[in-house]
Amino acid sequence: MQYLVSVIDNRSDPGSQDRRPAISAFNERLIADGHWVFAGGLADPDSATVIDNRGARPVFSDGPFVESKEYLAGVWVWEAADLDAALALAAEASRICDRKVEVRPFA
Repeated sequence: MQYLVSVIDNRSDPGSQDRRPAISAFNERLIADGHWVFAGGLADPDSATVIDNRGARPVFSDGPFVESKEYLAGVWVWEAADLDAALALAAEASRICDRKVEVRPFA
């Protein structure tokens, strides 16, 4: 089963910026253990563009879709045997990247 793991940062209480070496080591372990599918960090939400093409013409808007203290800072996609295994990895990931994470299975 595959899971989307969203990394959530907070503008008023951001996670530590010195976590890259620990995150890289965790990613290497995910690869070695067969959990790794994909991962990536995201640019600041202010660099986002929202596109709405439900009307006669597409509308392009600068900035994030939702104004919030919390924002999506990155994602992992993992392969795990079940939700319990994904949650155990996510608890470790949250500690390692010093941010909250959200786990959602793909349908």
